Amino acid sequence: MTKLLTNGINRRTLMKGTAAAGLFTLAAPAIVRAQSEVIRLGTLTPLTGAGGPYGPVMAEAAKKVAETVNAKGGILGREITVISEDDQTNPEAGVRAARKLIDVDDVAAIMGTWASSVTTAVAPLCWEGETFLTTVSGADSITELPHHGWLVRTQPNTTLQGRKFGEFCIELDAPKVYFMSPQTPFADSQFSSLKTAVEAGGGSAEILIYDDKKASLRSEVDTALRTNPDMIVMGGYTPDTIVLLKDLYRAGYDGKLLGFGYSVNAKLVEAMPAEAVEGVYTLSPSPAEGSKGYDALTKLIGVEAPDTYTCQVYDHANLVILSMAAGGAATGATVRETIRTVAQGEGEAVSTALDGLAALEAGSAINYTGASGPCDFTEKGDITDAKFRYDQVKDGKITLLKIA
Repeated sequence: MTKLLTNGINRRTLMKGTAAAGLFTLAAPAIVRAQSEVIRLGTLTPLTGAGGPYGPVMAEAAKKVAETVNAKGGILGREITVISEDDQTNPEAGVRAARKLIDVDDVAAIMGTWASSVTTAVAPLCWEGETFLTTVSGADSITELPHHGWLVRTQPNTTLQGRKFGEFCIELDAPKVYFMSPQTPFADSQFSSLKTAVEAGGGSAEILIYDDKKASLRSEVDTALRTNPDMIVMGGYTPDTIVLLKDLYRAGYDGKLLGFGYSVNAKLVEAMPAEAVEGVYTLSPSPAEGSKGYDALTKLIGVEAPDTYTCQVYDHANLVILSMAAGGAATGATVRETIRTVAQGEGEAVSTALDGLAALEAGSAINYTGASGPCDFTEKGDITDAKFRYDQVKDGKITLLKIA
Protein backbone atom coordinates (compact mmCIF):
# COMPACT_ATOMS: atom_id res chain seq x y z
CA MET A 1 0.00 0.00 0.00
CA THR A 2 2.88 2.36 0.87
CA LYS A 3 4.45 1.82 -2.54
CA LEU A 4 1.15 2.48 -4.32
CA LEU A 5 0.66 5.75 -2.48
CA THR A 6 4.25 6.82 -3.15
CA ASN A 7 3.87 6.31 -6.87
CA GLY A 8 0.54 8.14 -6.90
CA ILE A 9 -2.73 7.36 -8.60
CA ASN A 10 -3.79 9.21 -11.71
CA ARG A 11 -7.09 9.01 -13.53
CA ARG A 12 -5.83 6.49 -16.07
CA THR A 13 -4.29 4.22 -13.41
CA LEU A 14 -7.57 4.22 -11.49
CA MET A 15 -9.55 3.33 -14.60
CA LYS A 16 -7.15 0.52 -15.44
CA GLY A 17 -7.32 -0.80 -11.88
CA THR A 18 -11.10 -0.79 -11.88
CA ALA A 19 -11.22 -2.63 -15.17
CA ALA A 20 -8.60 -5.11 -13.99
CA ALA A 21 -10.78 -6.22 -11.09
CA GLY A 22 -12.97 -8.14 -13.51
CA LEU A 23 -10.18 -9.98 -15.28
CA PHE A 24 -9.98 -12.79 -12.76
CA THR A 25 -13.36 -14.08 -13.91
CA LEU A 26 -11.96 -14.80 -17.37
CA ALA A 27 -10.72 -18.22 -18.33
CA ALA A 28 -7.37 -17.01 -19.75
CA PRO A 29 -4.75 -15.59 -17.36
CA ALA A 30 -4.45 -11.81 -17.62
CA ILE A 31 -0.83 -11.92 -18.71
CA VAL A 32 -1.61 -14.21 -21.64
CA ARG A 33 -4.48 -11.94 -22.69
CA ALA A 34 -2.26 -8.84 -22.49
CA GLN A 35 0.37 -10.41 -24.73
CA SER A 36 -2.24 -11.16 -27.37
CA GLU A 37 -3.87 -7.72 -27.33
CA VAL A 38 -3.00 -5.18 -29.96
CA ILE A 39 -0.81 -2.20 -29.16
CA ARG A 40 -2.88 0.96 -29.52
CA LEU A 41 -1.37 4.20 -30.78
CA GLY A 42 -3.27 7.37 -31.63
CA THR A 43 -2.97 10.17 -34.13
CA LEU A 44 -4.56 13.53 -33.34
CA THR A 45 -4.26 15.54 -36.52
CA PRO A 46 -6.39 18.28 -38.12
CA LEU A 47 -8.61 16.37 -40.52
CA THR A 48 -10.73 19.54 -40.80
CA GLY A 49 -10.28 23.24 -40.08
CA ALA A 50 -7.29 25.37 -41.03
CA GLY A 51 -4.96 22.37 -40.86
CA GLY A 52 -7.29 20.18 -42.91
CA PRO A 53 -5.03 20.08 -45.99
CA TYR A 54 -2.37 18.30 -43.92
CA GLY A 55 -4.06 16.11 -41.32
CA PRO A 56 -5.44 13.24 -43.42
CA VAL A 57 -2.16 12.29 -45.07
CA MET A 58 -0.35 12.72 -41.74
CA ALA A 59 -2.64 10.15 -40.16
CA GLU A 60 -2.31 7.87 -43.17
CA ALA A 61 1.49 7.89 -42.91
CA ALA A 62 1.37 6.68 -39.30
CA LYS A 63 -1.08 3.91 -40.19
CA LYS A 64 1.09 2.77 -43.09
CA VAL A 65 4.12 2.47 -40.80
CA ALA A 66 2.10 0.24 -38.46
CA GLU A 67 0.92 -1.86 -41.39
CA THR A 68 4.48 -2.54 -42.55
CA VAL A 69 5.49 -3.61 -39.05
CA ASN A 70 2.39 -5.80 -38.65
CA ALA A 71 3.19 -7.49 -41.96
CA LYS A 72 6.44 -8.68 -40.36
CA GLY A 73 4.78 -9.89 -37.17
CA GLY A 74 4.43 -6.69 -35.13
CA ILE A 75 6.54 -6.01 -32.04
CA LEU A 76 6.75 -7.75 -28.68
CA GLY A 77 4.56 -10.50 -30.12
CA ARG A 78 1.68 -8.09 -30.74
CA GLU A 79 0.21 -6.21 -33.67
CA ILE A 80 -0.18 -2.43 -33.72
CA THR A 81 -3.35 -0.50 -34.45
CA VAL A 82 -3.42 3.25 -35.06
CA ILE A 83 -6.62 5.07 -34.04
CA SER A 84 -7.06 8.43 -35.76
CA GLU A 85 -9.05 11.34 -34.35
CA ASP A 86 -9.75 14.83 -35.73
CA ASP A 87 -8.75 17.82 -33.60
CA GLN A 88 -10.56 20.13 -36.08
CA THR A 89 -7.64 22.59 -35.64
CA ASN A 90 -9.47 23.60 -32.47
CA PRO A 91 -8.30 23.25 -28.84
CA GLU A 92 -11.71 22.27 -27.43
CA ALA A 93 -12.24 19.60 -30.08
CA GLY A 94 -8.67 18.45 -29.55
CA VAL A 95 -9.23 17.97 -25.83
CA ARG A 96 -12.39 15.91 -26.44
CA ALA A 97 -10.57 13.72 -28.96
CA ALA A 98 -7.54 13.31 -26.70
CA ARG A 99 -9.73 12.24 -23.78
CA LYS A 100 -11.25 9.54 -25.98
CA LEU A 101 -7.84 8.32 -27.13
CA ILE A 102 -6.47 8.22 -23.58
CA ASP A 103 -9.47 7.15 -21.49
CA VAL A 104 -11.41 4.96 -23.92
CA ASP A 105 -8.92 3.69 -26.49
CA ASP A 106 -6.07 3.43 -23.96
CA VAL A 107 -3.39 4.50 -26.44
CA ALA A 108 0.22 4.50 -25.31
CA ALA A 109 1.14 7.49 -27.46
CA ILE A 110 -0.58 10.32 -29.33
CA MET A 111 1.18 11.49 -32.48
CA GLY A 112 0.90 14.46 -34.79
CA THR A 113 -0.78 17.38 -33.01
CA TRP A 114 -0.41 20.28 -35.45
CA ALA A 115 -1.73 23.62 -34.18
CA SER A 116 0.20 24.96 -31.18
CA SER A 117 -3.06 25.89 -29.44
CA VAL A 118 -4.24 22.27 -29.68
CA THR A 119 -0.94 20.86 -28.44
CA THR A 120 -0.93 23.28 -25.51
CA ALA A 121 -4.43 22.14 -24.51
CA VAL A 122 -3.79 18.43 -25.01
CA ALA A 123 -0.32 18.09 -23.47
CA PRO A 124 -1.45 18.12 -19.80
CA LEU A 125 -3.91 15.30 -20.49
CA CYS A 126 -1.06 13.27 -21.93
CA TRP A 127 1.39 13.62 -19.09
CA GLU A 128 -1.36 13.12 -16.51
CA GLY A 129 -2.45 9.98 -18.36
CA GLU A 130 1.12 8.71 -18.90
CA THR A 131 0.58 8.90 -22.64
CA PHE A 132 3.58 9.98 -24.68
CA LEU A 133 3.00 12.93 -27.05
CA THR A 134 4.85 13.66 -30.29
CA THR A 135 4.01 16.93 -32.01
CA VAL A 136 4.76 19.08 -35.06
CA SER A 137 3.77 22.32 -33.28
CA GLY A 138 6.31 25.12 -33.12
CA ALA A 139 5.38 27.48 -30.27
CA ASP A 140 8.28 27.95 -27.86
CA SER A 141 5.86 27.72 -24.92
CA ILE A 142 5.09 24.04 -25.59
CA THR A 143 8.40 22.64 -24.42
CA GLU A 144 8.39 25.13 -21.52
CA LEU A 145 5.35 23.31 -20.11
CA PRO A 146 6.00 21.08 -17.04
CA HIS A 147 5.75 17.91 -19.13
CA HIS A 148 8.57 16.04 -17.36
CA GLY A 149 9.72 14.31 -20.53
CA TRP A 150 6.30 13.18 -21.77
CA LEU A 151 6.60 14.99 -25.12
CA VAL A 152 9.00 15.74 -27.95
CA ARG A 153 8.57 17.79 -31.09
CA THR A 154 10.16 17.41 -34.50
CA GLN A 155 9.19 20.94 -35.61
CA PRO A 156 11.76 23.70 -35.06
CA ASN A 157 10.58 26.12 -32.39
CA THR A 158 9.45 29.60 -33.29
CA THR A 159 12.59 31.26 -31.98
CA LEU A 160 14.57 29.47 -34.67
CA GLN A 161 11.88 30.03 -37.29
CA GLY A 162 11.61 33.73 -36.45
CA ARG A 163 15.35 34.17 -36.86
CA LYS A 164 15.21 32.50 -40.28
CA PHE A 165 12.35 34.82 -41.33
CA GLY A 166 14.28 37.90 -40.22
CA GLU A 167 17.49 36.84 -41.94
CA PHE A 168 15.57 36.12 -45.15
CA CYS A 169 14.04 39.61 -45.10
CA ILE A 170 17.52 41.14 -44.92
CA GLU A 171 18.74 38.78 -47.66
CA LEU A 172 15.88 40.00 -49.89
CA ASP A 173 16.95 43.62 -49.30
CA ALA A 174 13.76 44.33 -47.35
CA PRO A 175 15.00 45.88 -44.09
CA LYS A 176 11.74 47.62 -43.11
CA VAL A 177 9.49 44.77 -41.97
CA TYR A 178 5.86 44.74 -40.83
CA PHE A 179 4.63 41.54 -39.14
CA MET A 180 0.87 40.88 -39.34
CA SER A 181 -0.58 37.94 -37.43
CA PRO A 182 -3.56 36.71 -35.43
CA GLN A 183 -2.94 36.10 -31.74
CA THR A 184 -1.43 32.61 -31.59
CA PRO A 185 0.73 30.86 -28.98
CA PHE A 186 3.75 31.65 -31.13
CA ALA A 187 3.08 35.15 -32.49
CA ASP A 188 5.06 37.04 -29.84
CA SER A 189 8.09 34.74 -29.80
CA GLN A 190 8.10 34.57 -33.60
CA PHE A 191 8.12 38.36 -33.88
CA SER A 192 10.69 38.87 -31.12
CA SER A 193 13.16 36.57 -32.84
CA LEU A 194 12.40 38.05 -36.28
CA LYS A 195 12.90 41.59 -34.93
CA THR A 196 16.26 40.70 -33.40
CA ALA A 197 17.49 39.24 -36.70
CA VAL A 198 16.21 42.19 -38.75
CA GLU A 199 17.78 44.74 -36.42
CA ALA A 200 21.06 42.82 -36.50
CA GLY A 201 20.99 43.34 -40.27
CA GLY A 202 20.40 47.07 -39.93
CA GLY A 203 16.61 47.01 -40.36
CA SER A 204 13.52 47.60 -38.25
CA ALA A 205 10.33 45.63 -37.54
CA GLU A 206 6.83 46.41 -36.28
CA ILE A 207 3.92 44.13 -35.37
CA LEU A 208 0.14 44.25 -35.72
CA ILE A 209 -2.13 41.58 -34.22
CA TYR A 210 -5.48 41.16 -36.00
CA ASP A 211 -8.71 39.27 -35.41
CA ASP A 212 -8.58 36.23 -37.70
CA LYS A 213 -12.38 35.90 -37.62
CA LYS A 214 -12.95 39.19 -39.46
CA ALA A 215 -14.27 39.04 -43.03
CA SER A 216 -12.10 42.01 -44.00
CA LEU A 217 -8.72 43.24 -42.78
CA ARG A 218 -8.68 46.44 -44.82
CA SER A 219 -8.32 48.77 -41.83
CA GLU A 220 -5.37 46.72 -40.56
CA VAL A 221 -3.83 46.77 -44.04
CA ASP A 222 -4.19 50.54 -44.19
CA THR A 223 -2.42 50.82 -40.84
CA ALA A 224 0.44 48.67 -42.11
CA LEU A 225 0.81 50.52 -45.40
CA ARG A 226 1.09 53.88 -43.66
CA THR A 227 4.52 52.70 -42.43
CA ASN A 228 5.67 52.10 -46.03
CA PRO A 229 7.15 48.64 -45.37
CA ASP A 230 9.60 46.85 -47.67
CA MET A 231 8.25 43.48 -46.51
CA ILE A 232 5.02 42.32 -44.89
CA VAL A 233 5.43 39.02 -43.06
CA MET A 234 2.15 37.11 -42.69
CA GLY A 235 1.89 35.02 -39.54
CA GLY A 236 -1.56 33.48 -39.87
CA TYR A 237 -3.16 30.27 -41.11
CA THR A 238 -4.52 29.74 -44.62
CA PRO A 239 -8.09 31.13 -44.16
CA ASP A 240 -7.07 34.47 -42.65
CA THR A 241 -4.01 34.76 -44.89
CA ILE A 242 -6.33 34.58 -47.91
CA VAL A 243 -8.33 37.50 -46.48
CA LEU A 244 -5.14 39.44 -45.78
CA LEU A 245 -3.68 38.87 -49.25
CA LYS A 246 -6.89 39.95 -50.97
CA ASP A 247 -7.02 43.19 -48.98
CA LEU A 248 -3.33 43.89 -49.61
CA TYR A 249 -3.94 43.44 -53.34
CA ARG A 250 -7.02 45.70 -53.31
CA ALA A 251 -5.03 48.34 -51.43
CA GLY A 252 -2.39 48.36 -54.16
CA TYR A 253 0.50 47.09 -52.04
CA ASP A 254 3.45 46.33 -54.32
CA GLY A 255 6.15 45.48 -51.77
CA LYS A 256 7.44 42.03 -50.84
CA LEU A 257 5.39 39.41 -48.98
CA LEU A 258 6.55 36.45 -46.91
CA GLY A 259 4.45 33.79 -45.20
CA PHE A 260 4.64 30.41 -43.54
CA GLY A 261 4.73 27.48 -45.95
CA TYR A 262 1.79 25.87 -44.15
CA SER A 263 -0.44 28.89 -44.85
CA VAL A 264 0.77 29.96 -48.30
CA ASN A 265 0.17 26.51 -49.77
CA ALA A 266 -1.28 25.06 -52.96
CA LYS A 267 -4.83 25.49 -51.62
CA LEU A 268 -4.25 29.20 -51.06
CA VAL A 269 -2.64 29.73 -54.46
CA GLU A 270 -5.59 28.03 -56.16
CA ALA A 271 -8.09 30.17 -54.23
CA MET A 272 -6.45 33.49 -55.06
CA PRO A 273 -6.40 35.62 -58.23
CA ALA A 274 -3.03 34.89 -59.84
CA GLU A 275 -1.89 38.50 -59.70
CA ALA A 276 -2.67 38.75 -55.96
CA VAL A 277 -0.35 35.92 -54.97
CA GLU A 278 2.37 36.13 -57.63
CA GLY A 279 5.80 36.65 -56.11
CA VAL A 280 4.88 35.77 -52.52
CA TYR A 281 7.76 34.13 -50.65
CA THR A 282 7.33 31.26 -48.20
CA LEU A 283 9.55 29.65 -45.62
CA SER A 284 9.08 26.35 -43.82
CA PRO A 285 11.06 23.54 -42.19
CA SER A 286 12.29 21.24 -44.93
CA PRO A 287 11.94 17.49 -45.15
CA ALA A 288 15.16 15.57 -45.75
CA GLU A 289 14.54 15.28 -49.48
CA GLY A 290 16.62 12.57 -51.14
CA SER A 291 17.34 10.78 -47.86
CA LYS A 292 16.60 7.10 -47.29
CA GLY A 293 13.80 7.95 -44.89
CA TYR A 294 12.20 10.43 -47.28
CA ASP A 295 12.37 7.98 -50.18
CA ALA A 296 10.88 5.21 -48.02
CA LEU A 297 7.97 7.47 -47.08
CA THR A 298 7.21 8.50 -50.67
CA LYS A 299 6.98 4.83 -51.66
CA LEU A 300 4.95 3.92 -48.59
CA ILE A 301 2.17 6.49 -49.09
CA GLY A 302 2.43 6.98 -52.86
CA VAL A 303 3.00 10.73 -52.63
CA GLU A 304 5.83 12.15 -54.73
CA ALA A 305 6.61 15.15 -52.50
CA PRO A 306 5.18 14.71 -48.98
CA ASP A 307 4.99 17.87 -46.88
CA THR A 308 7.12 18.39 -43.79
CA TYR A 309 4.29 17.49 -41.39
CA THR A 310 3.67 14.13 -43.04
CA CYS A 311 7.41 13.47 -42.90
CA GLN A 312 7.46 14.31 -39.21
CA VAL A 313 4.51 12.09 -38.29
CA TYR A 314 6.07 9.24 -40.26
CA ASP A 315 9.10 9.72 -38.03
CA HIS A 316 6.89 9.86 -34.93
CA ALA A 317 5.41 6.44 -35.72
CA ASN A 318 8.81 4.90 -36.41
CA LEU A 319 10.31 6.37 -33.23
CA VAL A 320 7.44 5.28 -30.98
CA ILE A 321 7.50 1.72 -32.33
CA LEU A 322 11.28 1.44 -32.10
CA SER A 323 11.26 2.86 -28.57
CA MET A 324 8.75 0.24 -27.45
CA ALA A 325 10.72 -2.55 -29.08
CA ALA A 326 14.00 -1.38 -27.57
CA GLY A 327 12.44 -0.84 -24.14
CA GLY A 328 10.58 -4.13 -24.10
CA ALA A 329 7.13 -2.74 -23.25
CA ALA A 330 4.31 -1.06 -25.17
CA THR A 331 3.71 1.83 -22.78
CA GLY A 332 4.03 5.58 -22.88
CA ALA A 333 6.52 5.37 -20.02
CA THR A 334 8.74 3.10 -22.11
CA VAL A 335 8.71 5.57 -25.00
CA ARG A 336 9.55 8.40 -22.57
CA GLU A 337 12.55 6.52 -21.23
CA THR A 338 13.84 5.07 -24.51
CA ILE A 339 13.14 7.50 -27.36
CA ARG A 340 16.48 9.31 -27.15
CA THR A 341 18.29 5.98 -27.04
CA VAL A 342 16.93 5.01 -30.46
CA ALA A 343 16.91 8.53 -31.92
CA GLN A 344 20.32 9.94 -31.13
CA GLY A 345 22.65 7.24 -29.98
CA GLU A 346 25.92 6.07 -31.46
CA GLY A 347 24.36 2.99 -32.98
CA GLU A 348 23.63 1.74 -36.48
CA ALA A 349 22.00 4.34 -38.73
CA VAL A 350 18.42 3.35 -39.62
CA SER A 351 15.61 5.21 -41.39
CA THR A 352 12.61 2.87 -41.13
CA ALA A 353 11.00 0.89 -38.34
CA LEU A 354 11.77 -2.37 -40.13
CA ASP A 355 15.47 -1.57 -40.45
CA GLY A 356 15.58 -0.54 -36.82
CA LEU A 357 13.76 -3.64 -35.61
CA ALA A 358 16.14 -5.87 -37.57
CA ALA A 359 19.13 -4.13 -36.00
CA LEU A 360 17.66 -4.43 -32.50
CA GLU A 361 16.93 -8.10 -33.14
CA ALA A 362 20.60 -8.55 -34.01
CA GLY A 363 21.61 -6.91 -30.75
CA SER A 364 22.76 -3.61 -32.25
CA ALA A 365 22.16 -0.13 -30.91
CA ILE A 366 20.43 2.18 -33.40
CA ASN A 367 20.38 5.85 -34.40
CA TYR A 368 17.19 6.79 -36.27
CA THR A 369 17.31 9.50 -38.94
CA GLY A 370 14.04 9.89 -40.78
CA ALA A 371 12.11 11.60 -43.53
CA SER A 372 12.24 14.93 -41.69
CA GLY A 373 15.95 14.58 -40.96
CA PRO A 374 17.89 13.77 -37.78
CA CYS A 375 15.65 13.34 -34.74
CA ASP A 376 17.95 14.53 -31.97
CA PHE A 377 16.15 16.11 -29.02
CA THR A 378 17.19 18.45 -26.24
CA GLU A 379 16.39 17.58 -22.64
CA LYS A 380 13.15 19.58 -22.81
CA GLY A 381 12.05 17.98 -26.08
CA ASP A 382 13.06 20.42 -28.83
CA ILE A 383 14.63 19.24 -32.07
CA THR A 384 18.27 20.37 -32.07
CA ASP A 385 18.63 21.34 -35.73
CA ALA A 386 16.67 21.61 -38.97
CA LYS A 387 16.97 22.76 -42.54
CA PHE A 388 14.51 25.20 -44.06
CA ARG A 389 12.83 25.37 -47.44
CA TYR A 390 12.52 28.73 -49.22
CA ASP A 391 9.91 29.01 -51.97
CA GLN A 392 8.26 31.66 -54.13
CA VAL A 393 5.00 31.69 -56.07
CA LYS A 394 5.94 31.93 -59.74
CA ASP A 395 3.42 31.66 -62.59
CA GLY A 396 0.83 30.26 -60.21
CA LYS A 397 3.07 27.55 -58.76
CA ILE A 398 5.05 27.29 -55.54
CA THR A 399 8.64 27.09 -56.77
CA LEU A 400 11.67 26.05 -54.73
CA LEU A 401 14.37 28.69 -54.35
CA LYS A 402 16.72 26.87 -51.98
CA ILE A 403 17.03 24.52 -49.02
CA ALA A 404 19.41 25.71 -46.33
